[in-house]
Amino acid sequence: MAMAISPVFVRSAEIGPFASAFWRVALALPVLWIWASIETKKAGKHQRYLWQLSWPVVMCGALFAGDLFFWHLAIINTNIANATFLATLAPVWVVLGSGLLIGEAVNRSTFIGLAVCLVGAGVLLGASYSLSPENLLGDFYGLITSVFFGAYFLAVRVARRSTGAGHLIFSSTIITMGLLFIIAFIAEPTLIPMSAKGVFALFALGFLSHAGGQGLLAFALGGLSAAFSSLVIFIEAIAAALFAWAILGEQLNGYQIGGGALILLGIWLARPRVTKTTSVID
Repeated sequence: MAMAISPVFVRSAEIGPFASAFWRVALALPVLWIWASIETKKAGKHQRYLWQLSWPVVMCGALFAGDLFFWHLAIINTNIANATFLATLAPVWVVLGSGLLIGEAVNRSTFIGLAVCLVGAGVLLGASYSLSPENLLGDFYGLITSVFFGAYFLAVRVARRSTGAGHLIFSSTIITMGLLFIIAFIAEPTLIPMSAKGVFALFALGFLSHAGGQGLLAFALGGLSAAFSSLVIFIEAIAAALFAWAILGEQLNGYQIGGGALILLGIWLARPRVTKTTSVID
């Protein structure tokens, strides 16, 4: 839900898509540093451990830079419904890549849950989806976003096998920030918003959408499979509709409510099962 509101803040930031993407990660760093420092201290490690980078962490940072690059382009070049729907296709790539790339088997219930979630997302966002020539480029950016986000899921899952959530999100964010700064510096005419509204939007992006949304995602991927965790991202579609209703005054119709219910059903169907074991005492 914290990630789902990010399009509202991007549209309110009063600067270009690459600049807002840079500030999203840059402004989150102080919060992430505090989290990572506390985590490192509890683990009995020296603070210099925070600056150690492994290849999975570097990959997380690079892939998320690509995700934000195309996500913010999609938000600017198509409507929010199109961008959100196409970005929520990320679970398809995660489910396909879990077994092939990171050695995590995907069970039948996850495939069933994915299918139900896709139908729900189609019903929920289908009425607002607009297939028009002026949206095609933005729609393409949204599709590429889903590929990068799916790859990011897989990379975070691998990195969490050996790295704490705080350390991972802090270190990978530094990589993301460096890459996005280069892009924003070259491509954007200005990096600073001209009003308090724009500044507030950027801080909200950093604290809520990145430190909150991405940070909790990194935490979750330490204990849940990449495939199931990715299905929960479909809640972004529900949250986007709710935010549009609460903030923009857009009414929710029966199809949207039904689509949201299907998404929740799909996540429930794919949920991890607790295997009960019995002990035999001789």
